[in-house]
Amino acid sequence: MTTVGMFAPLREPMFRRLAIGRTTTYIGNAVAPVALAFAVLDLTGSVVALGLVVGARSIANVVLLLMGGVLADRLPRGVILQGASLAAAVSQALTGLAVLLGFASVWLLVVLSVVNGAVSAASLPAASALTPQTVPEGMIRQANAVVRMGVNTAMIAGASVGGMVAALAGPGWAILGTAAVFLAASFFYARVKAPEVAESEPTRPWHDLRVGWAEFTARTWVWSVVVALMVVNAAVIGAVQVLGPAIADATIGRLAWGFVLGAQTVGALVGGMVASRWQPRRALLFGTALIAVEAVPLLVLAHAPMVIPLLAAMFVGGMAVEQFSIAWDVSLQENVPQDRLARVYSYDAVGSFVAIPLGEIAVGPLAAHFGAAATLTGLAALVVAAIVGAVVTPSIRALVHGDATTGGLAPAVP
Repeated sequence: MTTVGMFAPLREPMFRRLAIGRTTTYIGNAVAPVALAFAVLDLTGSVVALGLVVGARSIANVVLLLMGGVLADRLPRGVILQGASLAAAVSQALTGLAVLLGFASVWLLVVLSVVNGAVSAASLPAASALTPQTVPEGMIRQANAVVRMGVNTAMIAGASVGGMVAALAGPGWAILGTAAVFLAASFFYARVKAPEVAESEPTRPWHDLRVGWAEFTARTWVWSVVVALMVVNAAVIGAVQVLGPAIADATIGRLAWGFVLGAQTVGALVGGMVASRWQPRRALLFGTALIAVEAVPLLVLAHAPMVIPLLAAMFVGGMAVEQFSIAWDVSLQENVPQDRLARVYSYDAVGSFVAIPLGEIAVGPLAAHFGAAATLTGLAALVVAAIVGAVVTPSIRALVHGDATTGGLAPAVP
């Protein structure tokens, strides 16, 4: 059998445009939260206020993700991505101007964060489901790896640039710059003309959601992983996005914090290169188990918030997470029908993200009561416990890459 080169999907014009669009989008997505965090801290000095602002985005994202999945299975996915990028450009421009012109308030930033969360909800299922439409079937694994490598490269640059611009020019300029980035992404999405997904006769959105739910719940390995990631994401994102900037302000500084965040995505980039060339037969089991490594950066942030240990911990964590991310995308794309894939991705995203606002909003008060170190240590223990619960699930242990008949994986038909 002929081996497909790692970068072979880039010879496909539609995939190339999609990959560039997603990479550009993630540059903006990497700069925006770093800059916004420091803007809120400059405005209020409060991690509780920061938790409210970032939590508002996550709540809006979770609430609207299911409808984003329905839209992505019914409308041209490239058009959805283009519109979402344009909306993100407008909201980021307004946020940046509010900070620069001095009329920003916590509640204004909360409203604009809600808009950004809604935009992300519309685009995430469409972007994930569009990838296999743009390449031949034999290139799906490589295509996912290339997209992830582009995304991680963008996040390396974005996180570092976000911290640098926020430190040297101010958070407002960093946020304003993301508006131009999202505008550029919309240009590339506008040129993605992938084949339409074959579908049955039009139905009501509620019926579409029920069909998606049936696909999601039919596979124990899907919802078991999502439940574990619900806990992990709440713990890790709450710690890194809320407590991380506050600890950085008191220890290593904003510029160094940008590079620490960049180290995580450097690790993910290296991990993506590894995953694009090699995956074990039980890739999902292997990748899920490695998510437990996410506990290490939390422990280092709690007990040794110094540049070198944080860089090393974030790098290793990024490598570990990327093994899971690619295995997860390939597992879904191999085993879920194309005309229902976006809805399964939306249920995946809702389950994975639903507890993030709780983590973001609660971590500030918890740290105020118990102390930052104790809170971070408890969150690290929670991460490990959630992953142990997932890897003992029989269907996750039985899932074999490339064999859709293993472990009862035939697509469900409601």
